[in-house]
Amino acid sequence: MEKSCSLLVHFDKGTPAIANEIKEALEGNDVEAKIDAMKKAIMLLLNGETLPQLFITIVRYVLPSEDHTIQKLLLLYLEIIEKTDAKGRVLPEMILICQNLRNNLQHPNEYIRGVTLRFLCRLNETEIIEPLIPSVLQNLEHRHPFIRRNAILAMMSIYKLPQGEQILVDAPEMIEKLLSTEQDPSAKRNAFLMLFTCAQERAVNYLLTNVDKVSEWGELLQMIVLDLIRKVCRTNRGEKGRYIKIIISLLNVPSTAVVYECAGTLVSLSYAPTAIRAAANTYCQLLLSQSDNNVKLIVLDRLNELKSSHREVMADMFMDILRALSSPNLDVRRKTLDIVLELVTNRNINEVVLTLKKEVVRTQNGELEKNGEYRQMLIQAIHSCAVKFPEVASTVVHLLMDFLGDSNVASATDVIVFVREIIETNPKLRVSIITRLLDTFYQIRASRVCVCALWIIGEYCLSLSEVESGLTTIKQCLGELPFYSLSEEEEGNDSSKKVQQVNSMTVSSKRPAILSDGTYATQSAASETAFSPPTLVPGSLALGNLRSLLLTGDFFLGAVVACTLTKLVLRLEEVQPSKVEVHKASTQALLIIVSMLQLGQSPVLPHPIDNDSYDRIVLCIRLLCNTGEEIKKIWLQSCRQSFVSMLTEKQLRETEEIKAKAQISHAQPDDLIDFYHLKSRKGMSQLELEDEVQDDLKRATGEFIKEGNDANKLNRILQLTGFSDPVYAEAYVTVHHYDIVLDVTVINRTKETLQNLCLELATMGDLKLVERPQNYTLAPESSKKIKANIKVSSTETGVIFGNIVYETSNVHERTVVVLNDIHIDIMDYISPAVCSDGAFRTMWAEFEWENKVAVNTVIQDEKEFLDHIMKSTNMKCLTAPSALDGACGFLAANLYAKSVFGEDALVNVSIEKQVDGRLSGYIRIRSKTQGIALSLGDKITLKQKGGI
Repeated sequence: MEKSCSLLVHFDKGTPAIANEIKEALEGNDVEAKIDAMKKAIMLLLNGETLPQLFITIVRYVLPSEDHTIQKLLLLYLEIIEKTDAKGRVLPEMILICQNLRNNLQHPNEYIRGVTLRFLCRLNETEIIEPLIPSVLQNLEHRHPFIRRNAILAMMSIYKLPQGEQILVDAPEMIEKLLSTEQDPSAKRNAFLMLFTCAQERAVNYLLTNVDKVSEWGELLQMIVLDLIRKVCRTNRGEKGRYIKIIISLLNVPSTAVVYECAGTLVSLSYAPTAIRAAANTYCQLLLSQSDNNVKLIVLDRLNELKSSHREVMADMFMDILRALSSPNLDVRRKTLDIVLELVTNRNINEVVLTLKKEVVRTQNGELEKNGEYRQMLIQAIHSCAVKFPEVASTVVHLLMDFLGDSNVASATDVIVFVREIIETNPKLRVSIITRLLDTFYQIRASRVCVCALWIIGEYCLSLSEVESGLTTIKQCLGELPFYSLSEEEEGNDSSKKVQQVNSMTVSSKRPAILSDGTYATQSAASETAFSPPTLVPGSLALGNLRSLLLTGDFFLGAVVACTLTKLVLRLEEVQPSKVEVHKASTQALLIIVSMLQLGQSPVLPHPIDNDSYDRIVLCIRLLCNTGEEIKKIWLQSCRQSFVSMLTEKQLRETEEIKAKAQISHAQPDDLIDFYHLKSRKGMSQLELEDEVQDDLKRATGEFIKEGNDANKLNRILQLTGFSDPVYAEAYVTVHHYDIVLDVTVINRTKETLQNLCLELATMGDLKLVERPQNYTLAPESSKKIKANIKVSSTETGVIFGNIVYETSNVHERTVVVLNDIHIDIMDYISPAVCSDGAFRTMWAEFEWENKVAVNTVIQDEKEFLDHIMKSTNMKCLTAPSALDGACGFLAANLYAKSVFGEDALVNVSIEKQVDGRLSGYIRIRSKTQGIALSLGDKITLKQKGGI
């Protein structure tokens, strides 16, 4: 049988101690040797040895020792040795230790008394304890609080034994008297705990008698009071009113632990707005007063729970929650912003945005690390506010445009995406945004931001002055043409020499130039002074941002520049009456586009232009040379219409999600409306009245009655053995976030008593057994429920396997019944989640574990297969439904999910329909850890057929 022990000692099995050596050391007079021998004896006992021959030696030579360490080890030894025989009767030799324990309980040294009283808390044998009762009771009146508090704990443990109430008949009365006179906080706490555990009515009476003094009690006692209140109110909800007053009074005590527990208790007991407001205020005070980031995160979790069930009350607390942004920790700031964004209403939007703007400005001044990431979070928060409440966009858009040149590319990208959405949804801001964008365009350093900004310029420059300003800005940022030039001498050389000379950047013109330091340099048509090779040109302001990026070989940007110039020229044709000016602008645009093509095909850059960008640029050239009305309509209207439809679809999706949440209604049309102004007050306070009304509402809406789904429970019952086995076993598996509970029912199918029946389990994967189940005796045709806890530390498919071992009186050998394996499904830990396309791509690039699964299915429709994979893997599709419309024969979609451990799971589905109608392709899974990638791959392989 697995022994319970209050201490575990490391034991090296490679050097087992010999019983005779231990015996010799114990019989000697050397204290250190005795201590060492006792430790070895305890280690052997903990590892399954019995050592019966040592007991008498220890009684003779160790019991009389006055050394504190030896006495502590002696009590540990007495705790773990077998004290009963096979029939459960106490062994006769155990009487020998009773006198020693009595002497210890009357010892002049307080430490010896205290540890002996603690030892009695772990003793279950009534025959040994009964003679010691008078000594234990004497210790209740000892002058030292250490002894009194341990004596109370010993009494509580004895009273809870099966025959404890007969041994200590008047224990609750004695403890109640002691409680009224005791001054030590710990002893008082232990006494109240005993009343709470063993005589709850006495504890309640004591609490209600001293209700005015509760706020003056010690922290430990106040925590037990809260436990008592929770237990009493759970069994009798009608008594809540008077206890809530006690909780409210405890909200002002100096102990933060008590205050936190009070707030949690208040939320769990009452639905009254006053009580919820008091709890929320308490959490906000803790959020600001505590410096530990872990505490802040826990408090924010509590506030988040309050927000989901009491949004109206929490909406008034948003400014208090926003103060948590002063914390330098990014996780705290992220959670704070997430909570506040869901509390934004028409009444508080201006204050929220004002605070966020101040925080954005603050990120400019400080040199704090991770300022860029924090700014990105703030920009996303402001974006979310502006989309929900378009009227605030005008107050923030110009401030945010100052960050288009931010060194943090992700932050700058968020700004330009925000600007792109606002310029479409707020037509009144179009002119001011375009003007500001053209003024600040030269500051942009990131290619991704330039691309988006150029698209905005091409689509939203509508008036003559805007179009001309757009063309001028792009030309200035590209610099003088051409982008490179070859000297006359190099033109005559062979190509290999040409590449070598160009790389050394010996560009020339017809006359030399004298530099400021007096040296000569050849003058180039591309620049007024000689400069280093284009491939190494830094992005300085002198060169212009577009030129710098093009000279690094970014021809996707070049294709976007060409498209923007084309759109601006086409729009110029509509708004410019002078044809001469239009032709002039068109010629300049063609010159720029051709120069970019030349640069892409030249040997100056290490990588030539890619085919896609080349085709796009050539298309722009053809269009400028020969424009038609249909083509103009496509270029000037269709792109914007596509963007508008994308925004509309996004808003529609968000609206549908909000509607889906709103449909979970707790109130029915025919529910009773309770006008609490008409209720009989009966001397109740406002808080009690509110609480009663809220209880009535909850009862009417059925929130108190939460019936589990019995069918779902049946699905989780697994048969572990066969019906013909002598022992039948089945398990009900309950999966919590971080642990698995197996409720195993074992039935003895035979006519014999099964002795030492043990459920032995082992795990495979990232699962760990918390404890080993004990041995049991099972009567004929009787059953036993055995509970096993298994800890889960990561998201991966695990297997629990094992067997049932037992003995019978007829057969001396042990019988083993092998159990069916229990497979823990990864789906219990994965839930659908949402992330932006940018975040998905970033994670896809960073994650190192990939699992590639070939598509092998009987399903012939692409969308049906995608839906099947989403349902099987419990993942959410990030690809917009409009992108999946149509029957083109292939489909590519991104799926995303998050585990309860915070792990991200990314899936890309790429499938194509073959000529014979079958689907082919691959499903690629990426994650940060190996377990989740392999487990998801196995799940998809198993489920993708469609028939399982």
